[in-house]
Amino acid sequence: MRDYSDFDSLLPAVPFNRRQFMVSAIGAGFALAVQPVVAQTVITTDSVGLSAGEIKVTTGDGEMPAYRAQPASGGNWPIILVVQEIFGVHEYIKDVCRRLAKLGYLALAPELYVRQGDPRQYSNIEELLGKVVSKVPDAQVLADLDACVAWAVAHGGNSARLGITGFCWGGRITWLYAAHNPRLKAGVAWYGRIVGVPSELNPRHPLDIAGKLYAPVLGLYGGLDQGIPLDSVEKMRKALAESADPASKASTIHVYDQAPHAFHADYRPSYRKTEADDGWRRLQAWFRQHGV
Repeated sequence: MRDYSDFDSLLPAVPFNRRQFMVSAIGAGFALAVQPVVAQTVITTDSVGLSAGEIKVTTGDGEMPAYRAQPASGGNWPIILVVQEIFGVHEYIKDVCRRLAKLGYLALAPELYVRQGDPRQYSNIEELLGKVVSKVPDAQVLADLDACVAWAVAHGGNSARLGITGFCWGGRITWLYAAHNPRLKAGVAWYGRIVGVPSELNPRHPLDIAGKLYAPVLGLYGGLDQGIPLDSVEKMRKALAESADPASKASTIHVYDQAPHAFHADYRPSYRKTEADDGWRRLQAWFRQHGV
């Protein structure tokens, strides 16, 4: 049986099954597995002045849906890839794209599980992990992100100013992509797991590639995260600092001592506004510092 301990902090504190599930109007655009949505903290960014919506990205074996947001006019926009949580590209991830587009970026969030299934149909996190997430190969994800960069360049994006950010599952992918694409300028990884058991689909984890980055990464973690032990964060911090690789050495990790996992996810009880706002400021400064 697959070990899902890395995602313990995602599991609801009380039993929850499909018969108990009711989709509210505010929750309709979010993942089934994390209902009910905490409506009072949800951030909604409008699309005024933006071009935003679903597009299709050509991959090596077909087309992949993605959500993109960018300024409605101009061009040569810096590109930021936005990598989903385990729950797919739901309204929170789309809103992050719009927030970035308001800052002048072309932000693109691909549906990286499209071949394995639709995460929105699951109301149970363990079922989602077992039937969809655990079947997604890292190599497929990295290739799909490369395809997104190609799409962005063909539609007004500037590949010389390329960044990536990701949350939870996407935080881990952010670290891996920083060791994959030599054109990447910077990454921001939000509470992505750092260590794991190598497998055929997931042959390497962030700690394994800590000294082989092409671009510096800012890691943002919660000190109360039940699924990502602080000793693994410290191992990553040490590996980065001791590396001879310039991008690795330039990377840094910030831990919010009183924050749990998913402290940026404004639709969930784990949201912590103070830490989320500070992390967002750090993200913007990090991308500016590294030319994104």
